[in-house]
Amino acid sequence: MNVQFKKGALELCVLVLTYEQDRYGYELVHRISEKFLVAEGTMYPLLRRLTQEGYFSTYLKESPEGPSRKYYKLTETGETYMREMMAEWSRFSEGVDEIIKEVMKA
Repeated sequence: MNVQFKKGALELCVLVLTYEQDRYGYELVHRISEKFLVAEGTMYPLLRRLTQEGYFSTYLKESPEGPSRKYYKLTETGETYMREMMAEWSRFSEGVDEIIKEVMKA
């Protein structure tokens, strides 16, 4: 998958999945990798940036399987940003689909 497509899609997926429920980094990597491959080394800088921009708050929660996990919780600002990105994604993907359909008909 093209790197630029993947970056935008990854950010949107992270926001949507944390809207559904609070998540920790490895859980996000695993969930998204079920659809397309994403490396842990890509996820953590993204989570750090989104947190610094105010889209997430974080908290630690004990894990039955080892050390405490850092959970990411979508903030109100993050939810607004997620909805804006969803609208942009919808417009973008509809436009691409229309172009593909027009060209493939010919």
